[in-house]
Amino acid sequence: MLLTDATDLKKLSAVFLQILKRNLSIAAMEWLQHKVSLMIIEDKSVQLNLCFSHLPRITSKETIVLLDQEEQQIATLMPGLVINNWTSDKLSRVWMLMQLPADKKETYVKKIRGLFAAAEMNEQIALYTALPLYHYQEEWITKCEEGIRSNIAPVLEAIMYHNPYPAKFLSQPAWNQLILKAFFTEKDVSLIVGISDRANEALTLALKDYIRERLAANRSVAPEIYQLTQQIKP
Repeated sequence: MLLTDATDLKKLSAVFLQILKRNLSIAAMEWLQHKVSLMIIEDKSVQLNLCFSHLPRITSKETIVLLDQEEQQIATLMPGLVINNWTSDKLSRVWMLMQLPADKKETYVKKIRGLFAAAEMNEQIALYTALPLYHYQEEWITKCEEGIRSNIAPVLEAIMYHNPYPAKFLSQPAWNQLILKAFFTEKDVSLIVGISDRANEALTLALKDYIRERLAANRSVAPEIYQLTQQIKP
């Protein structure tokens, strides 16, 4: 079960690199590529960890500028993924993660899990945003479920917004939890990939309970909730 194959991931990585070369300074791009070359050949995670945490000091935090062609390429290679509002440091981190050698599964998974374990907020955002871009994609289901329980809004948005991973891999209970959490925390559910496709009876019932609770408390109800409950008739 894959979001995209290895060939398309390589093509996507090439598009990201093209965007980075245009958005980073020459010095920052040279630094990033040098660090990635060291990261690729190391057995442990020293260069990976150092580069991942230090990277924003080298790259800018400005929002990247995309060409129309690049947007179209990304949409073709991974439908649902949108990077228009990413910053240069976020894209740099995600691209760097895509360069990790994946031939040894245990080593690959251990390195990424190590980053998750030590990550501060912005690092978590990059790691969760990259969920659809990792190899061994079923390995990250539990990590995605953990992220849904976060109370940090930008981390939740990294999982929910323009991220095709949850709709593809989460079980129905976990998916329903994500949608309910989105409404509870007043997220823009129109940005959740697959929200209509994965409508289900259990979610409809839970949302109807939520509607009753909101109305009983004289609180407003997002119109998207009514639209979602009308898709499945219990």
